[in-house]
Amino acid sequence: MRVSFDLDEVLFVSPKTHHTEPGLRFPWNKVYKERLRLGTLELINTLQKMGYEVWVYTSSFRTERYIKGLFRHYGVRFDGIVNGARHQKEVQRNHANKMPSKLPNRYGISLHIDDELIVCSLGRQYGYNTYHLDAEEEEWKEKVIAQADRIRKREFGVTLM
Repeated sequence: MRVSFDLDEVLFVSPKTHHTEPGLRFPWNKVYKERLRLGTLELINTLQKMGYEVWVYTSSFRTERYIKGLFRHYGVRFDGIVNGARHQKEVQRNHANKMPSKLPNRYGISLHIDDELIVCSLGRQYGYNTYHLDAEEEEWKEKVIAQADRIRKREFGVTLM
């Protein structure tokens, strides 16, 4: 089962408003200025150990190389990345009408975590599952795992270890 995360305000947060993971050391902190929400690394590693594929699905136009590079310095490897450019090319394509900014189910993603209410509310209309992450949730990691567990049980009849 695939779980995806938005970047801005989900994994990337401001240290002025959120608890964050320690920043990267010089010189990488000059290249990668984003700060990760505290618990991001533990959550991604836990999900992958539990057998989930973990993806990034962002409407930002950061390159796949940039995203992979930043997380590689934290010891994290994603199973897939969809950025704004890939979404435009593969989802929006030649559609006359504007498509939603994210369609996780087009990539076989079973659960998408996002901070934008519109992305989460469109899930019902377009047939994908979401978890709406509010600003500073104390138990966000446990809630994401619980939601992924519910979906996996419903879709696959599989129980987590």
